[in-house]
Amino acid sequence: MSASPPPPFETHRVDNQPPEFAPRDLWADDVALRDAVQREGASAYAERIAAYGALAGSELYALSFDAHRDKPRLGTHDRFGHRIDVVEFHPNYHRILQAAVEHGVAGLSWAEAAPGAHVARAALSYLHHQVEPGTSCPLTMTHAAAPVLRHAPHLREWIDKIAACRYDARDVEMAAKPGVMLGMGMTEKQGGSDVRSNRTQATPTASPGEYALVGHKWFFSAPMCDGFLVLAQAPGGLSCFLLPRRLPDGSKNAFRLMRLKDKLGDWSNASSEVEFTDASAWLVGEEGRGIATILEMVMLTRLDCMLGSAATMRMALAHALHHTAHRHAFGKRLIEQALMRNVLVDLAVESEAALALAMRVARAVDASARDAHEAALARVATAIGKYWVCKRAPAFVNEAQECLGGAGYVEESILPRLYRQAPLNSIWEGSGNIQCLDVLRALSRDPACGAALIAELESARGLDPSYDASLPALKDALSPQRIDETAARVLTERLALTLQAGVLLRAGSPAAPVFCRSRLGGEHGLGFGTLPVTLVDDRLIARAL
Repeated sequence: MSASPPPPFETHRVDNQPPEFAPRDLWADDVALRDAVQREGASAYAERIAAYGALAGSELYALSFDAHRDKPRLGTHDRFGHRIDVVEFHPNYHRILQAAVEHGVAGLSWAEAAPGAHVARAALSYLHHQVEPGTSCPLTMTHAAAPVLRHAPHLREWIDKIAACRYDARDVEMAAKPGVMLGMGMTEKQGGSDVRSNRTQATPTASPGEYALVGHKWFFSAPMCDGFLVLAQAPGGLSCFLLPRRLPDGSKNAFRLMRLKDKLGDWSNASSEVEFTDASAWLVGEEGRGIATILEMVMLTRLDCMLGSAATMRMALAHALHHTAHRHAFGKRLIEQALMRNVLVDLAVESEAALALAMRVARAVDASARDAHEAALARVATAIGKYWVCKRAPAFVNEAQECLGGAGYVEESILPRLYRQAPLNSIWEGSGNIQCLDVLRALSRDPACGAALIAELESARGLDPSYDASLPALKDALSPQRIDETAARVLTERLALTLQAGVLLRAGSPAAPVFCRSRLGGEHGLGFGTLPVTLVDDRLIARAL
């Protein structure tokens, strides 16, 4: 019997395509992350982190596409004309947030205040951000708000509900909820990063510690949170306040959401403009000490910016490796092509270095309360890492897109989402110049910061000739008479690269010699994929995925 003829309009067959990327286990795939968790003191939490890695790479990854594609919508009034100021999200947004909160992405550091908890939470945040970065915004702010709220003992219940690791999306008063989420409103249109120029006014009321706020915030992050840390001008100067969404009696607080920002990326998350019209808020800390009070939050949010950029790199790298491992061109797999191997090894080294520095800073933050050296290192290294790791992400994601060719430019892949997301962390919580100036400020005002940096750099001396050769000039650049604001970016970049190299060297990572010779020794061009032939080590591709 003769074979049936092909259907009359069949013009092609589908082959030479990679299988679906997910589901996959983001923890099991990531040797560098597992090593970092062990190295930085969070091995006791490994089982918990592993469980979230499996969940994030399967269910949460699948949910993220609708959460990202169906952008939040603002409802200012109900159909009867009542002011409601409600933001509606895709249901998947809430499902993802619930999973993250319940696994400790926002509250683990405070629920279990034991050594290693901050490092474990950093690993959870890194895994989460890979699949749904928009929800990372309220998770980060909620986590970082807890130490700030300690300055107001009467607000202790808010800290307890952050540590409860319970998610409740209802728009009701805090007392009726098992757990809470925190947002913030610092930025005003006339000032940007210069928050000292804020004009929002805070007037004391008859109730002790309570103020009425009048003003406008240009960026009001995650406006459906239960409370917001805001800066406003009180009689004693710029001060920090906790502004609840709902008042204790359940009534809506006096603020109006004016519009949602139409952003380049971060589509699943809502960012808004808001007006306060005698909104009730409670003083946190002392009048006039708003910046000093809020700085405890900033160190934690900047760490999460670093982690988020490292996570964005990691997911882009994972997709590049997955695609090139299955796609054939010119007679062999893309991953076997010599020039593509150069690109992939280079990306793998950059990704591991970003993660290594972020997790080292997480350990410094973890130990800050009990170790003055680590506290000083955290103070300066957070700004260093935030500047450099976040600065590298956009170029990194673009290079990973090229590994997929045109497929990496199509929305059905995750790469366009990652590319839109990549610039955000370098802008949020202080753009690049702010970070570099903060590095100079820390070095000039606190000698312990410079001493901590030098001790950290010296701890890897003798492990690599390129590393050792870079140290004298860098230590000289740290001397007070050599520090110049105009060259702040150059100094911060050199510090970041050397810190990354030191962490990799002390860890014994196979990426360390490649990183040192290329980033410190000058054996590298200006773009990715410009490693010398002798440094293109296939073991680093295998290690990366």
